[in-house]
Amino acid sequence: MVQSRPASSFSALPGRAVTFGNLHLGADGTLTRGAEVIHLPPKELAALNVLLAHAGNIVTHRELKQALWGDVHVTDDSVTKCLSSLRELLAPDDYIQTVYKRGYRLSTDVHKSEVESLPPGPRLVIVPFAVEMNVPAHLGPSIAEETISLLTADRLSPVHLLARDSAFSLSARGITAQQVGEALQADLVLTGTLRALPSHFRLRAEMIQVADGTQIWVEDMLVPQARIAALESELANRLYVRLSTYDSFLSRRNTAGPGKLDDPQRRQAYELFLRGHHEWQTLQRHRMQDGIQHLLRAAELDPSLYASHIDLANARVVQMISGFVPPVEAAQQVRLAAEAIPAPMEGAEAVLPALGWVRFHVDHDLPGAIRAFSGSAHLPHETSITRHRSLFSLSRHRFVEAIELLTQALHADPYSPWVNARLAWAYHLSGEAAKSVAQAEHALDIFPNHESTNIYGAIILAFNGHADRAITVAENLARQVPYFDPATAVCGYALAQAGRADEARSILERLQWLSRERFVLSSFTAPICAALGDVEGAIAEMQTAAESRCPWFFQMLADPRLESLHRHPKFTAWQAMLERMETAAEKKSAQEH
Repeated sequence: MVQSRPASSFSALPGRAVTFGNLHLGADGTLTRGAEVIHLPPKELAALNVLLAHAGNIVTHRELKQALWGDVHVTDDSVTKCLSSLRELLAPDDYIQTVYKRGYRLSTDVHKSEVESLPPGPRLVIVPFAVEMNVPAHLGPSIAEETISLLTADRLSPVHLLARDSAFSLSARGITAQQVGEALQADLVLTGTLRALPSHFRLRAEMIQVADGTQIWVEDMLVPQARIAALESELANRLYVRLSTYDSFLSRRNTAGPGKLDDPQRRQAYELFLRGHHEWQTLQRHRMQDGIQHLLRAAELDPSLYASHIDLANARVVQMISGFVPPVEAAQQVRLAAEAIPAPMEGAEAVLPALGWVRFHVDHDLPGAIRAFSGSAHLPHETSITRHRSLFSLSRHRFVEAIELLTQALHADPYSPWVNARLAWAYHLSGEAAKSVAQAEHALDIFPNHESTNIYGAIILAFNGHADRAITVAENLARQVPYFDPATAVCGYALAQAGRADEARSILERLQWLSRERFVLSSFTAPICAALGDVEGAIAEMQTAAESRCPWFFQMLADPRLESLHRHPKFTAWQAMLERMETAAEKKSAQEH
């Protein structure tokens, strides 16, 4: 008689590849059926790992629930839904057996790979390269970032690349490359300086051993200025030569990628992509728009440069979140960018989080959004991907899920300003005031000038009785980033919380006047009205947000700052709308299963 096992014995199969039936699960969590890759969301992958680890044995409903969610409270049918989803993803293969009133069992033989997975390589952090006079400022960080992308994308990479956000954020604080490596507990750190010669660019790259500051090697790379795109692949090649024995990498890199851009038009497209990628991430209205124009031009010059389309989709979502463009307009451009990328192309899934976010917030198509996020669930943490995932969870009021996601992201990227700030916001929305304040203070302490930490920090401080400090934070942000309406609105809210009603009304009236000329995020003006005791005014601002498909609308339904609106019939109707969307999505999922 087959026995079930205690929850404490459950584990995945770390470092081992396994084959079961027609399916193969790699040590990195990639599931394949022959040449087909099957993308599993994290919970489904975790459930499969538990079943594989105990193949042939019964795993009870309670044990699976404990293994997947631990002590986090979830509904009783969570395991059933997860297993149903897993079965659908594995179809037509049906290896999961339901044992009546007892649990589940994997009903096929499992064979562990005879070859162990390669041991993890050294932990490498790449910091933005310095640029000397006459070198465009964006090239230093862009070349570093593209080198990170090249190494991360290759499964045979001999190094473990540490998070880009943390590396770049720490570098911006003026500390040395070795100190960045120490903060991120890296083994090695790569730094460098880009210099302009009459007709060439020269990059001097330096690899430092973090433990003792020893310079392991220095490389000088010289490329014609017209072929700047060759620099990242050349640097990646040399890193592979220095850090691995994988000879096959050189032949792959020398026959593909930006290093072989012999066509002047394609070279120009790639250079525009680098410039656009740098500019749109500034959160400054006009520079973001310039960056998007560079990306559009790059895509026009080289339609096969799909990274431009992915960047366009992500940039449009950030523009929408920042209130720089109307959501419906931005959403259409996200769809066009997604349509330009062939689905079978490797890496095409990177556009799905932006597309899923649009389907939910603008189209109110929750099943379509869930499909998009499920199709990209295997992608690792990356700034845009985790941004969209966390916002999606928060907008659905799945706060435990969002907090877990952001906490996991911080393990990989501990010095990411926006992840730290978003976690504070998630605590705020979930009603955990003490945790939200502590996290906001932490984010402001280590990133005092970052937009995300300032906007969320000012909201949380003002709501929790620190209005004067919130005013200072918001005013500094408004000066730092002109034309950023949320900063102005949060300042108005903080003034209202501080009892400075006339100044708060003045800001509110100014934003309302601006909304007649261009798009304004009215979700951020509603809390000003609420703080001034104007419930009907706040409802009117929320109504405008609903009609314009404001990207913050669903999150604001959970915002404690709007608690005075909860009994209003319209507010109750909006909450019911979200519940209906969830119910409809569950029914559709059940029908498909």
